[in-house]
Amino acid sequence: MTSVTRLSCLTLVCLCSQLLGSRAGAASSASTSLWGKKLQFRARPCLWQLQRGAVVPELEELTACMLLNRTHGSGWTGFDYKPPGGGPRVLGLEGTGTQTSAWLFGERHDLARGLKLNEWHAVCLTWSGRARRLRIYVNGANEYDAAVSPGLPRRLALSGTLTLGQSHFINAGGEVQPVSGTDLLGEIGLFRMWAREWSGEQLRGRSCADGDVVRWDLSQWKNNCPPEPDHRLQCAWSLYKVNMWTFKVNSTEPGNCSVSLEEVTRNWLENIFPHNISVHNILVSSPSRNCGVVDNSTALPTQQYQGSRALPNADSVQCFSCEFYVEVDPAANVQDVQANMASLLSSSFSHSLTADPESISVLPVEFLPAVTEPPPTVSSRAQTETNPTQSPQANPTNTSTTGDPLEQNKTLVKPDTFFRVNLTLRVYGSPTNPKNSIKEWVKKQLEVNGTVIVLNLLIKENVGRNLEQHNTTRLMISQSQEKQYNCTFHVQDYSQNSLAEIETFVTAALTSGYETDSIVIQTMDVAIKHIVPANCLEETTSTFYGTYIWPEAFPQVNQEMGCREPESERAFRLCKLDIETDTTSWAKPDMKQCKPLVIISDLKNITVTTGNAAEVVDVIRDLVDVQLGESAELSSSQLDTVVAKLREVVDVGSITPAVGADIVNIVADILVSKTQMAPLAGFVLNLTDRVGNNMDFQDKSISITAPSMALAMINIDENQFSGITFGASFVSPHLSPQVFFNPDTVDELLPDTNATICLPSELNNFFPSGERNTTRVQFQFYGTDDLFQDPNITNSTQSSWTLNSFVVSASINNSRISNLKDPVVVCLSHRTIKQPEDTVQCVFWDFLKNGGQGGWNGAGCETRSLSAHETSCRCDHLTHFAVLLDVSRTHISGAQSLILTVISYLGCGISSIFLGITLLTHLAFEKLRRDYPSKILINLCAALLGLSMLFLLDSWLSSFSNYSLCIATAAALHYFLLASFTWMALEAVHMYLALVKVFNIYIPSYIVKLCALGWGIPLVIVSLVLAIDKDAYGSIVPEESAAALQSAEQFCWLQDDIFFYVTVVAFLLLILMCNAFVFVVVLIQIRQMRANKQSTSRLSSLHDLRAVVSLTVLLGLTWSMGFFSFGPGKVFMMYLFSIFNSLQGFFVFLFHCLMKENVRKQWRIFLCCGRFRPSEYSNWSRSATAGGKKNHLVNCDSGASDNTSSVRKVSDSSTGSTPGHHQGA
Repeated sequence: MTSVTRLSCLTLVCLCSQLLGSRAGAASSASTSLWGKKLQFRARPCLWQLQRGAVVPELEELTACMLLNRTHGSGWTGFDYKPPGGGPRVLGLEGTGTQTSAWLFGERHDLARGLKLNEWHAVCLTWSGRARRLRIYVNGANEYDAAVSPGLPRRLALSGTLTLGQSHFINAGGEVQPVSGTDLLGEIGLFRMWAREWSGEQLRGRSCADGDVVRWDLSQWKNNCPPEPDHRLQCAWSLYKVNMWTFKVNSTEPGNCSVSLEEVTRNWLENIFPHNISVHNILVSSPSRNCGVVDNSTALPTQQYQGSRALPNADSVQCFSCEFYVEVDPAANVQDVQANMASLLSSSFSHSLTADPESISVLPVEFLPAVTEPPPTVSSRAQTETNPTQSPQANPTNTSTTGDPLEQNKTLVKPDTFFRVNLTLRVYGSPTNPKNSIKEWVKKQLEVNGTVIVLNLLIKENVGRNLEQHNTTRLMISQSQEKQYNCTFHVQDYSQNSLAEIETFVTAALTSGYETDSIVIQTMDVAIKHIVPANCLEETTSTFYGTYIWPEAFPQVNQEMGCREPESERAFRLCKLDIETDTTSWAKPDMKQCKPLVIISDLKNITVTTGNAAEVVDVIRDLVDVQLGESAELSSSQLDTVVAKLREVVDVGSITPAVGADIVNIVADILVSKTQMAPLAGFVLNLTDRVGNNMDFQDKSISITAPSMALAMINIDENQFSGITFGASFVSPHLSPQVFFNPDTVDELLPDTNATICLPSELNNFFPSGERNTTRVQFQFYGTDDLFQDPNITNSTQSSWTLNSFVVSASINNSRISNLKDPVVVCLSHRTIKQPEDTVQCVFWDFLKNGGQGGWNGAGCETRSLSAHETSCRCDHLTHFAVLLDVSRTHISGAQSLILTVISYLGCGISSIFLGITLLTHLAFEKLRRDYPSKILINLCAALLGLSMLFLLDSWLSSFSNYSLCIATAAALHYFLLASFTWMALEAVHMYLALVKVFNIYIPSYIVKLCALGWGIPLVIVSLVLAIDKDAYGSIVPEESAAALQSAEQFCWLQDDIFFYVTVVAFLLLILMCNAFVFVVVLIQIRQMRANKQSTSRLSSLHDLRAVVSLTVLLGLTWSMGFFSFGPGKVFMMYLFSIFNSLQGFFVFLFHCLMKENVRKQWRIFLCCGRFRPSEYSNWSRSATAGGKKNHLVNCDSGASDNTSSVRKVSDSSTGSTPGHHQGA
């Protein structure tokens, strides 16, 4: 029968509109909500106080939350609660710009942080009188957690006075008066109070839930300044509780109508609400004819509706209180939901029910009550306990959440209905996971209406039986496979329907069949049996979390109890229904939210047995987690206790893989902490080894991984053993390694692995006699070196060795393996890339070294360095292996490498700019390039500019990962480097001829020959390299590039060491030696010329110094610093190398362009105007004459004279300002 038919027994009359008014009344009611509004506290007085009718009870615990926004930096008050009649502050929140304070029974608790101005802050204060605890949460974070004085009261004062935004006192007339000077200058929103101490997690789940003691509703507050809307305070929520008085209009001839009032109300609500609003848990009181208008601020939903105004035709009108819950999907803003629902409930529809708009209360709540739907008869008040409680799905009580009686007969709580179902299915097709498809189909068919749960589903394939052709349906699926499955499961139904109805529903649902493109499911047989499992009886358990008395529970009810510590959290235990026996039993308690009541030191008092070993390990892990959560490490005594107790667990007998995994995880958690493991490293390594040997598992092999650690065990058959390889891949200390077994032997690292260890077939000779079939090989991997602290390496300032790999080991139970003829091959990746001059050594962990503390030993291991990334070790025994790196040379740290890279790029960029200026200057002004030195300088600048530009672009070009482009870039960079040094050498040759061989020397086509040498020699060298092996050029690793060219990125350069040392190092060394020789000869020449002068002035000395520096730059002598970058001074020399060589182009511009008088004069002639422009016919321009082709290289006028200083001669000869040096080619 439809809802309209069910309502036909009630007739609508016009009286509803006269009683309830228009939609404006609903809007008026909804406007009492303060959701989406704020209280604005400005300079003018604004007092918000709790109404006298809104009573704060005598609470033993509470939570008060509010949103607060400070707009000025003065002191402030959030809220203030005082006992009746005044007195000391019982509860409050205040602060200044630098701190936040909470008041509790006259005591102030300070939080050393303030609330930032002009930002909304969510501040919550929680208190428990039983736990004597006070907490302050700011923006969800627990900022203050402290125990309060034992002498303080345990209950909050009843019916006190509460104000927002400022403190207050009670005057002689009993009126609330504000205290001046404590006003908040800012805004307040969402003040709520609950009668329970919420945890931080619970507070996050109640961000939009209203309080159950103080609500954010205008009806509870008295004020002299109105609230203001603020769109920033929108709060979306889904669950709401609605209370209201409802009118029912009876017909004059009611007839015989059997529809209950609850069902009428449900149908009415479902008709007026849109589809996205679902109705739950409707509770109604007995109808009454004494109806009138009440004040919403004092009326409760279950009170008798009282009023002073008589209603017309009252005999046909009845009123009753109604309470129900709604769920809005998707969640919507609270204030919008309140307004819309009030409007819908108070509107006149074509039904005989409507609500009084003045009584409608719509409050957001944190959860729906534990009541099944649809409820049977409405019950009177039933007592409920908060500890323990039963889960919602099996607690179909009809108790009002307000705890008030609804004047109906009590309905007993009953268990749900259970069935055992045996199902035989025929499946066609080739699905990826047929069992998963069957599971999804069964759940989809039975759990469609939300009142049925499928439990304990077991699916087994029926093999060995001839499947007959059922029909032609399977022909629809190409290449189908036909299989038969037997399914067994329980059905839990809480719809309160009859057994026959439930069985009919289950049978119909499971025989309907299922078909998709990949699978067809057809039901062959369904057997349904009603079972009545017994309740789980009351049981007392004593655990490390305390003693718990679990009360009797219905089947499949998850019993809930409060934790002993912390009291705000909950413990759970399921009354589980067993699929094999159809009986119930208590499952293991879920104590994840509880804290153990014992500490690590209490483990000494626990005796480990085979029966409690797993529980002891669980407790140890919980205790370690708690300790490491509160502190970054375990103390030495705590570590001793944990390791000793774990050894007892291992020694008590065989352990399961689950217990072994827990032990490995405990060790891993301690390793990744800051605990000092070195004193007990040997015990821990022995512990993990015994875990692998004593573990009982069914498969041939098993592996256990944890962060930075892995164990792998494999049971060996002597007749089939021919060697085995274990490998591990490790990415991060916080991630678990990946491990694998490989039956093949390998001599190098497999792809994507960090360590491999290959055992030879010779190990057959070392298997324990008489236990051939139970021989176990165990592998271990450690991604941290905390257990391998050699004091000769870690504590010695003189040691040059460091661990440069992860640690891997292999062992055979009860056997000592040594003196193998076929070595164990261990391949380990380097944690730091090995440089060409580095030395590596394969070592093993010697437990007897350093007085039993352990240390690294290289005996019995042969080292083979495979590459810069990995090393292969060949050892004649089994133990823990690793690779050491000799760090006697000074390494450049990552930070220093980055600084050097920045200096190099910045210097090359500056040099490129000023080299370009130098080139443009000499190419633009013809008078500057008439002599030989200027022409040589132009070619040198061009080579240096090409070198700098390619260096800057190299990393970018290499990022394209183009093979040909990288080779071309590397070859071009190589070419310009060689060209730059060749032109530096030609500068030295010309300087030697000009300043030392001062006789007239004529060289035909002098500049042409120099260009052939300067650009040709590098071209020949690069061409030979490309012809011999073009793959000598390529992309090198970051560390190598940093060592070569101070680049920390991927770099295209010479990657073959032979070509690098021959064509770069040797070539540059030869040129630098020649240039150094010329530099020394020139300095001697300068000193001799100074000795011939009678006196030297300070200006002359400065000229000499400038000449020395300019020659150093011009000859490239600063590059020699690269050959001295070793030993303790390496880093310092690398800095000098990077600075001076990357800025070489800038120094060339400075000394050979900017500081040259002839260059500056040309700039002024052609670039300046007015009085800044010199005369065109200056002495310098008249002295410059064009030389012919037959001019000598060096004119006799270039010698020393009385009118020219020695330094001037040297510098002029090197830069082209000597008048006698003319163009000769």
